[in-house]
Amino acid sequence: MIDSPAPARSTGPGASRAGQEVGAAVPLVVGVARVIALIVVVPVRLAWELVAVAARGLYRWMLAPLGRFLDRWLLRPLGWLLHHLLWLPLAWLGRGLAWVARTLVWLPLVWLGRGLAWVARTLVWVPLVWLARGLAWAGRTLVWVPLMWLGRGLAWVARTLVWAPLVWLAYHLLWLPAVWLARLLTPLGRLLTAGLVAVGRWLWRGLVAVGRALRDVLGWAWRMAGRLLWWCYALTLRPFVLAAGWLWRHLVRPAGRAIAAAWRAAVSPAARWLRDTVIDPVRHTTREVLAAVTLRR
Repeated sequence: MIDSPAPARSTGPGASRAGQEVGAAVPLVVGVARVIALIVVVPVRLAWELVAVAARGLYRWMLAPLGRFLDRWLLRPLGWLLHHLLWLPLAWLGRGLAWVARTLVWLPLVWLGRGLAWVARTLVWVPLVWLARGLAWAGRTLVWVPLMWLGRGLAWVARTLVWAPLVWLAYHLLWLPAVWLARLLTPLGRLLTAGLVAVGRWLWRGLVAVGRALRDVLGWAWRMAGRLLWWCYALTLRPFVLAAGWLWRHLVRPAGRAIAAAWRAAVSPAARWLRDTVIDPVRHTTREVLAAVTLRR
């Protein structure tokens, strides 16, 4: 958008009188802001300082001496009594009970456990280990080895008396007749294969012709549908689109530019003048008043 030129400032008598009125109104506004700051801020600051002085005096002359008195005459004697009359007797009693428990309970239990462990290892575990080794040797020598030799013998008998005759019979009664039958049927298979290939070729050619016909028909229908849709768009939607574009270019956009120019010409200068002549001086004056009336320790 092209910005409209800024309005030229008038330099006549009316403009000079308006400037004098604005210059006279600014000190008045600044003075009123300072009076309001003094009335609101100074009492609150004085009350805060008074509360702080009272709190420091109360801590220095009342709470601190009371705390030192209680620490010296109550808490320290009470701690000494608790340490010498309660903690030390309980500590000696705990040490005595620990020695009694270790000497009369823990050590006998330890020796009893070691004795029971030696008895269990000597009279139970070692005999069980030897018994298990003997049973393993007996099972391996008397059971596993004979079974292994028996299995090898049965396998030799099955391979020699059963498997070899079955293989010979299958070769001579099944495989050789099947080979001779395949050799006899090979020419017939070739003729059947040639016939199937010829029929497949004719079927493929027919399918190709049908596919081409369908492609031509579908292509013609697709082109006709596209032309029909184009004419429907050109006769129905296109006029609305062109009208909307013309309205946007000749009505909406110029109206927006006019509103933006009026805003920059009327509202922006007034807001800038209000900020520079009223808001900023009041803020600076309030900050100076607060800094001037602050009470330092």
